[in-house]
Amino acid sequence: MRRGAPQVEAVAADGRLTLGGSATIPTVGHLTFALAKARAPQSNPRMAFADFPAQQQAVTLLQRSLARGRLAHAYLFTGDDLDELEGMARTLAKTLNCQSPGLGAASDSCDRCLTCQKIEHLNHSDVQWIRPEMKSRQISVDQIRELIHAVNLKPTEAQWKVVVVVAADRLNTQAANAFLKTLEEPPSRSILILLTAEPQQLLETILSRCLRLNFAGGGAGKKFTPEQVQWLREFGLQLTEPKPSLLGRYRVLGQLLARLAELKDTIKETLTERSPLQRYTDVDPKLAEKWEEELDAAIEAEYRRQRAELLLALQWWLRDVWLQKLGADAELVAFPELAYAVEAVSARITNAEALDNLRVVEQTQRLLRTNVQEALALEVGLLKLRL
Repeated sequence: MRRGAPQVEAVAADGRLTLGGSATIPTVGHLTFALAKARAPQSNPRMAFADFPAQQQAVTLLQRSLARGRLAHAYLFTGDDLDELEGMARTLAKTLNCQSPGLGAASDSCDRCLTCQKIEHLNHSDVQWIRPEMKSRQISVDQIRELIHAVNLKPTEAQWKVVVVVAADRLNTQAANAFLKTLEEPPSRSILILLTAEPQQLLETILSRCLRLNFAGGGAGKKFTPEQVQWLREFGLQLTEPKPSLLGRYRVLGQLLARLAELKDTIKETLTERSPLQRYTDVDPKLAEKWEEELDAAIEAEYRRQRAELLLALQWWLRDVWLQKLGADAELVAFPELAYAVEAVSARITNAEALDNLRVVEQTQRLLRTNVQEALALEVGLLKLRL
Protein backbone atom coordinates (compact mmCIF):
# COMPACT_ATOMS: atom_id res chain seq x y z
CA MET A 1 0.00 0.00 0.00
CA ARG A 2 1.45 3.38 -0.97
CA ARG A 3 2.10 5.75 1.92
CA GLY A 4 0.20 8.96 1.43
CA ALA A 5 -1.67 11.47 3.52
CA PRO A 6 -4.35 9.62 5.55
CA GLN A 7 -7.14 11.33 7.48
CA VAL A 8 -5.92 13.53 10.36
CA GLU A 9 -7.36 12.38 13.70
CA ALA A 10 -5.61 14.64 16.25
CA VAL A 11 -2.76 17.04 16.86
CA ALA A 12 -0.33 15.92 19.56
CA ALA A 13 1.10 18.29 22.15
CA ASP A 14 4.52 18.28 20.48
CA GLY A 15 3.01 19.42 17.20
CA ARG A 16 2.79 16.11 15.35
CA LEU A 17 -0.33 15.03 13.52
CA THR A 18 -1.90 11.71 14.46
CA LEU A 19 -3.23 10.01 11.37
CA GLY A 20 -5.50 7.13 10.59
CA GLY A 21 -3.70 3.81 10.96
CA SER A 22 -1.51 5.15 13.81
CA ALA A 23 0.79 6.96 11.40
CA THR A 24 2.20 10.37 12.36
CA ILE A 25 3.74 13.17 10.39
CA PRO A 26 5.31 16.34 11.75
CA THR A 27 3.61 19.67 11.32
CA VAL A 28 5.59 22.68 10.14
CA GLY A 29 6.46 23.62 13.72
CA HIS A 30 7.66 20.12 14.54
CA LEU A 31 9.90 19.98 11.46
CA THR A 32 12.29 22.43 13.10
CA PHE A 33 12.93 19.91 15.86
CA ALA A 34 13.34 17.01 13.45
CA LEU A 35 15.95 18.89 11.44
CA ALA A 36 17.68 20.14 14.56
CA LYS A 37 18.14 16.56 15.74
CA ALA A 38 20.13 15.80 12.60
CA ARG A 39 22.88 18.21 13.63
CA ALA A 40 24.29 15.98 16.34
CA PRO A 41 25.61 12.47 15.55
CA GLN A 42 23.26 9.79 16.80
CA SER A 43 26.10 8.22 18.79
CA ASN A 44 26.54 11.29 21.03
CA PRO A 45 26.33 10.29 24.71
CA ARG A 46 23.58 11.70 26.90
CA MET A 47 24.72 14.39 29.31
CA ALA A 48 24.20 15.53 32.89
CA PHE A 49 25.92 18.38 34.77
CA ALA A 50 28.61 15.91 35.85
CA ASP A 51 29.68 15.68 32.19
CA PHE A 52 30.86 19.32 32.11
CA PRO A 53 33.95 19.25 34.38
CA ALA A 54 35.61 22.12 32.49
CA GLN A 55 32.66 24.39 33.31
CA GLN A 56 32.55 23.67 37.02
CA GLN A 57 32.15 27.28 38.14
CA ALA A 58 29.02 27.94 36.08
CA VAL A 59 27.63 24.46 36.80
CA THR A 60 28.09 24.97 40.55
CA LEU A 61 26.20 28.26 40.36
CA LEU A 62 23.30 26.58 38.55
CA GLN A 63 23.23 23.67 40.99
CA ARG A 64 23.17 26.00 44.00
CA SER A 65 20.30 27.94 42.46
CA LEU A 66 18.44 24.68 41.82
CA ALA A 67 19.02 23.46 45.39
CA ARG A 68 17.77 26.74 46.85
CA GLY A 69 14.86 27.05 44.43
CA ARG A 70 16.11 30.45 43.31
CA LEU A 71 16.55 30.07 39.57
CA ALA A 72 16.50 33.16 37.38
CA HIS A 73 13.54 33.48 35.02
CA ALA A 74 15.84 34.12 32.04
CA TYR A 75 19.43 33.04 31.41
CA LEU A 76 21.96 34.07 28.80
CA PHE A 77 24.52 31.30 28.18
CA THR A 78 27.58 32.61 26.35
CA GLY A 79 30.68 30.79 25.13
CA ASP A 80 32.80 29.81 22.15
CA ASP A 81 31.06 26.49 21.46
CA LEU A 82 27.35 26.74 20.61
CA ASP A 83 26.99 22.94 20.71
CA GLU A 84 28.27 22.91 24.30
CA LEU A 85 25.83 25.67 25.20
CA GLU A 86 22.98 23.61 23.73
CA GLY A 87 24.13 20.64 25.79
CA MET A 88 24.13 22.77 28.93
CA ALA A 89 20.62 24.06 28.17
CA ARG A 90 19.36 20.49 27.62
CA THR A 91 20.94 19.45 30.91
CA LEU A 92 19.26 22.27 32.84
CA ALA A 93 15.91 21.38 31.25
CA LYS A 94 16.42 17.72 32.21
CA THR A 95 17.41 18.57 35.79
CA LEU A 96 14.31 20.75 36.24
CA ASN A 97 11.99 18.00 35.00
CA CYS A 98 13.80 14.76 35.91
CA GLN A 99 11.49 12.02 37.20
CA SER A 100 14.23 10.35 39.29
CA PRO A 101 16.72 13.02 40.38
CA GLY A 102 17.86 10.81 43.27
CA LEU A 103 19.69 8.55 40.79
CA GLY A 104 22.15 11.30 39.89
CA ALA A 105 24.32 13.69 41.86
CA ALA A 106 22.78 16.47 43.95
CA SER A 107 20.90 18.96 41.77
CA ASP A 108 21.53 16.89 38.65
CA SER A 109 19.42 14.78 36.33
CA CYS A 110 19.41 11.01 36.35
CA ASP A 111 19.85 11.15 32.56
CA ARG A 112 17.95 7.85 32.33
CA CYS A 113 14.25 8.43 32.91
CA LEU A 114 11.75 8.89 30.09
CA THR A 115 11.63 12.67 30.57
CA CYS A 116 15.41 13.01 30.40
CA GLN A 117 15.55 10.88 27.27
CA LYS A 118 12.80 12.85 25.55
CA ILE A 119 14.54 16.16 26.32
CA GLU A 120 17.89 14.78 25.17
CA HIS A 121 16.39 13.74 21.85
CA LEU A 122 14.54 17.04 21.37
CA ASN A 123 11.04 15.59 21.41
CA HIS A 124 9.66 16.79 24.75
CA SER A 125 6.53 18.89 24.29
CA ASP A 126 7.37 21.29 27.14
CA VAL A 127 10.91 22.07 26.02
CA GLN A 128 10.80 24.37 23.00
CA TRP A 129 13.76 25.19 20.75
CA ILE A 130 13.90 28.29 18.56
CA ARG A 131 16.60 28.60 15.89
CA PRO A 132 17.31 30.91 12.95
CA GLU A 133 15.29 29.36 10.13
CA MET A 134 15.54 31.66 7.15
CA LYS A 135 18.47 31.87 4.75
CA SER A 136 19.16 35.31 6.16
CA ARG A 137 19.91 33.47 9.43
CA GLN A 138 17.49 35.63 11.39
CA ILE A 139 15.05 34.74 14.15
CA SER A 140 11.88 36.42 12.98
CA VAL A 141 9.15 38.19 14.91
CA ASP A 142 6.69 35.46 13.82
CA GLN A 143 8.86 32.84 15.50
CA ILE A 144 8.93 34.88 18.70
CA ARG A 145 5.14 35.33 18.62
CA GLU A 146 4.74 31.55 18.32
CA LEU A 147 7.21 31.13 21.20
CA ILE A 148 5.26 33.57 23.37
CA HIS A 149 2.02 31.71 22.64
CA ALA A 150 3.64 28.36 23.49
CA VAL A 151 5.28 29.53 26.73
CA ASN A 152 1.97 30.92 28.00
CA LEU A 153 0.36 27.49 27.77
CA LYS A 154 0.55 25.33 30.89
CA PRO A 155 3.07 22.45 30.80
CA THR A 156 1.45 19.30 29.47
CA GLU A 157 3.74 16.65 30.96
CA ALA A 158 6.54 18.37 32.90
CA GLN A 159 6.94 20.51 35.99
CA TRP A 160 8.69 23.31 34.10
CA LYS A 161 8.28 24.70 30.64
CA VAL A 162 11.67 25.56 29.12
CA VAL A 163 12.33 27.65 26.02
CA VAL A 164 15.81 27.66 24.44
CA VAL A 165 16.69 30.34 21.88
CA VAL A 166 19.73 29.15 19.91
CA ALA A 167 21.97 31.85 18.40
CA ALA A 168 20.02 34.60 20.16
CA ASP A 169 22.28 37.18 18.52
CA ARG A 170 20.25 36.46 15.38
CA LEU A 171 17.09 38.00 16.81
CA ASN A 172 16.17 40.80 14.43
CA THR A 173 15.10 44.13 15.96
CA GLN A 174 11.37 43.43 15.66
CA ALA A 175 11.74 39.99 17.20
CA ALA A 176 13.91 41.30 20.04
CA ASN A 177 11.43 44.05 20.88
CA ALA A 178 8.49 41.63 20.78
CA PHE A 179 10.38 39.34 23.16
CA LEU A 180 11.13 41.94 25.86
CA LYS A 181 7.94 41.74 27.95
CA THR A 182 7.94 37.92 28.06
CA LEU A 183 11.67 37.91 28.78
CA GLU A 184 11.15 40.26 31.72
CA GLU A 185 8.06 38.54 33.12
CA PRO A 186 7.66 35.00 31.79
CA PRO A 187 4.77 32.87 33.09
CA SER A 188 5.27 30.93 36.32
CA ARG A 189 7.03 27.56 36.09
CA SER A 190 8.82 28.60 32.92
CA ILE A 191 12.46 29.42 32.19
CA LEU A 192 13.91 31.10 29.11
CA ILE A 193 17.48 30.26 28.05
CA LEU A 194 19.24 32.31 25.37
CA LEU A 195 22.41 30.92 23.79
CA THR A 196 25.01 32.91 21.89
CA ALA A 197 28.65 32.90 20.92
CA GLU A 198 28.41 36.63 20.15
CA PRO A 199 26.81 38.43 23.09
CA GLN A 200 28.08 41.77 21.80
CA GLN A 201 25.51 41.50 18.99
CA LEU A 202 22.57 41.45 21.41
CA LEU A 203 20.55 44.54 22.25
CA GLU A 204 21.23 46.01 25.67
CA THR A 205 17.54 45.63 26.49
CA ILE A 206 17.91 41.85 26.01
CA LEU A 207 21.15 41.65 28.02
CA SER A 208 19.70 43.56 30.95
CA ARG A 209 16.80 41.10 31.34
CA CYS A 210 18.94 37.95 31.57
CA LEU A 211 21.31 36.44 34.10
CA ARG A 212 24.49 35.83 32.12
CA LEU A 213 26.63 32.72 32.59
CA ASN A 214 29.86 32.46 30.62
CA PHE A 215 30.93 28.98 29.54
CA ALA A 216 33.91 30.06 27.40
CA GLY A 217 37.33 28.61 28.11
CA GLY A 218 37.21 26.68 31.34
CA GLY A 219 40.79 25.52 30.89
CA ALA A 220 39.94 22.83 28.38
CA GLY A 221 40.78 24.85 25.30
CA LYS A 222 38.89 24.83 22.05
CA LYS A 223 38.02 21.37 20.74
CA PHE A 224 38.44 20.50 17.07
CA THR A 225 37.33 17.47 15.10
CA PRO A 226 39.86 15.13 13.48
CA GLU A 227 38.51 16.24 10.08
CA GLN A 228 39.25 19.89 10.89
CA VAL A 229 42.77 19.05 12.06
CA GLN A 230 43.43 17.00 8.92
CA TRP A 231 42.22 19.84 6.72
CA LEU A 232 44.50 22.28 8.57
CA ARG A 233 47.41 19.89 8.06
CA GLU A 234 46.80 19.87 4.30
CA PHE A 235 46.25 23.64 4.34
CA GLY A 236 49.53 24.22 6.17
CA LEU A 237 51.52 21.97 3.86
CA GLN A 238 50.50 24.18 0.94
CA LEU A 239 52.20 27.09 2.73
CA THR A 240 55.54 25.49 3.52
CA GLU A 241 57.20 26.49 0.24
CA PRO A 242 59.86 29.18 0.83
CA LYS A 243 58.17 31.94 -1.22
CA PRO A 244 54.51 31.25 -1.87
CA SER A 245 53.39 32.71 -5.18
CA LEU A 246 50.05 34.23 -6.13
CA LEU A 247 49.25 31.00 -7.95
CA GLY A 248 50.00 29.09 -4.76
CA ARG A 249 47.69 31.39 -2.85
CA TYR A 250 44.86 30.59 -5.26
CA ARG A 251 45.59 26.90 -4.86
CA VAL A 252 45.05 27.33 -1.13
CA LEU A 253 41.80 29.19 -1.84
CA GLY A 254 40.69 26.34 -4.10
CA GLN A 255 41.43 23.88 -1.31
CA LEU A 256 39.27 25.88 1.10
CA LEU A 257 36.37 26.18 -1.37
CA ALA A 258 36.57 22.45 -2.13
CA ARG A 259 36.34 21.62 1.56
CA LEU A 260 33.33 23.92 1.97
CA ALA A 261 31.60 22.35 -1.04
CA GLU A 262 32.18 18.91 0.48
CA LEU A 263 30.68 20.07 3.78
CA LYS A 264 27.59 21.46 2.07
CA ASP A 265 27.01 18.26 0.06
CA THR A 266 27.24 16.15 3.21
CA ILE A 267 24.87 18.43 5.13
CA LYS A 268 22.35 18.42 2.28
CA GLU A 269 22.41 14.65 2.00
CA THR A 270 22.06 14.12 5.77
CA LEU A 271 19.22 16.57 6.35
CA THR A 272 17.34 15.55 3.20
CA GLU A 273 17.38 11.90 4.28
CA ARG A 274 15.83 12.86 7.61
CA SER A 275 13.23 15.20 6.18
CA PRO A 276 9.56 14.11 6.22
CA LEU A 277 9.57 14.89 2.50
CA GLN A 278 11.35 11.57 2.00
CA ARG A 279 8.72 9.64 3.96
CA TYR A 280 5.45 11.21 2.86
CA THR A 281 4.98 11.59 -0.86
CA ASP A 282 1.36 12.67 -0.99
CA VAL A 283 0.82 15.51 1.46
CA ASP A 284 -0.93 18.83 1.04
CA PRO A 285 1.05 20.93 -1.51
CA LYS A 286 1.21 23.91 0.85
CA LEU A 287 2.61 21.76 3.65
CA ALA A 288 5.11 20.15 1.26
CA GLU A 289 6.19 23.59 0.07
CA LYS A 290 6.67 24.73 3.66
CA TRP A 291 8.73 21.61 4.41
CA GLU A 292 10.90 22.32 1.38
CA GLU A 293 11.45 25.91 2.51
CA GLU A 294 12.36 24.82 6.02
CA LEU A 295 14.66 22.09 4.71
CA ASP A 296 16.49 24.60 2.48
CA ALA A 297 16.77 27.01 5.40
CA ALA A 298 18.03 24.26 7.73
CA ILE A 299 20.68 23.20 5.19
CA GLU A 300 21.84 26.79 4.79
CA ALA A 301 21.89 27.40 8.54
CA GLU A 302 23.89 24.24 9.27
CA TYR A 303 26.29 24.98 6.41
CA ARG A 304 26.94 28.47 7.75
CA ARG A 305 27.56 27.04 11.20
CA GLN A 306 30.07 24.48 9.94
CA ARG A 307 31.72 27.05 7.67
CA ALA A 308 32.18 29.34 10.67
CA GLU A 309 33.69 26.45 12.65
CA LEU A 310 36.17 25.68 9.86
CA LEU A 311 37.24 29.32 9.66
CA LEU A 312 37.49 29.41 13.44
CA ALA A 313 39.87 26.45 13.28
CA LEU A 314 41.94 28.37 10.72
CA GLN A 315 41.97 31.37 13.05
CA TRP A 316 43.28 29.21 15.89
CA TRP A 317 46.00 27.86 13.60
CA LEU A 318 46.98 31.44 12.74
CA ARG A 319 46.97 32.14 16.47
CA ASP A 320 49.61 29.41 16.80
CA VAL A 321 51.66 31.27 14.18
CA TRP A 322 51.33 34.47 16.20
CA LEU A 323 52.29 32.68 19.44
CA GLN A 324 55.32 31.22 17.65
CA LYS A 325 56.40 34.75 16.72
CA LEU A 326 56.01 35.84 20.35
CA GLY A 327 58.01 32.88 21.64
CA ALA A 328 55.09 31.84 23.86
CA ASP A 329 54.99 28.63 25.90
CA ALA A 330 54.20 25.48 23.94
CA GLU A 331 51.33 24.75 26.36
CA LEU A 332 49.37 27.62 24.80
CA VAL A 333 49.48 26.15 21.29
CA ALA A 334 46.23 24.70 19.94
CA PHE A 335 47.80 22.40 17.30
CA PRO A 336 51.20 21.10 18.49
CA GLU A 337 50.98 18.37 15.84
CA LEU A 338 51.04 21.03 13.10
CA ALA A 339 54.20 22.75 14.32
CA TYR A 340 56.16 22.27 11.07
CA ALA A 341 53.87 24.46 8.94
CA VAL A 342 53.45 26.96 11.79
CA GLU A 343 57.21 27.41 12.05
CA ALA A 344 57.57 27.76 8.28
CA VAL A 345 54.99 30.55 8.08
CA SER A 346 56.11 32.36 11.23
CA ALA A 347 59.69 32.48 9.96
CA ARG A 348 58.79 34.80 7.07
CA ILE A 349 56.30 37.24 8.65
CA THR A 350 56.53 39.87 11.40
CA ASN A 351 54.74 39.95 14.74
CA ALA A 352 52.44 42.69 13.45
CA GLU A 353 51.59 40.69 10.31
CA ALA A 354 50.84 37.58 12.40
CA LEU A 355 48.45 39.57 14.57
CA ASP A 356 46.85 41.21 11.52
CA ASN A 357 46.11 37.75 10.09
CA LEU A 358 43.84 37.09 13.07
CA ARG A 359 41.95 40.32 12.40
CA VAL A 360 41.55 39.44 8.71
CA VAL A 361 39.87 36.11 9.50
CA GLU A 362 37.63 37.79 12.05
CA GLN A 363 36.62 40.42 9.48
CA THR A 364 35.95 37.69 6.91
CA GLN A 365 33.71 35.85 9.37
CA ARG A 366 31.80 39.08 9.98
CA LEU A 367 31.38 39.66 6.24
CA LEU A 368 30.09 36.14 5.70
CA ARG A 369 27.32 36.74 8.21
CA THR A 370 25.91 39.29 5.77
CA ASN A 371 24.59 38.57 2.27
CA VAL A 372 27.98 39.07 0.62
CA GLN A 373 29.00 36.56 -2.06
CA GLU A 374 30.86 33.76 -0.31
CA ALA A 375 33.60 33.11 -2.90
CA LEU A 376 34.40 36.83 -3.18
CA ALA A 377 34.63 37.33 0.59
CA LEU A 378 36.90 34.31 0.98
CA GLU A 379 39.10 35.36 -1.95
CA VAL A 380 39.56 38.89 -0.62
CA GLY A 381 40.22 37.63 2.89
CA LEU A 382 42.71 34.96 1.87
CA LEU A 383 44.66 37.33 -0.37
CA LYS A 384 44.99 39.75 2.55
CA LEU A 385 46.62 37.12 4.77
CA ARG A 386 50.39 37.45 5.18
CA LEU A 387 51.57 33.90 4.68
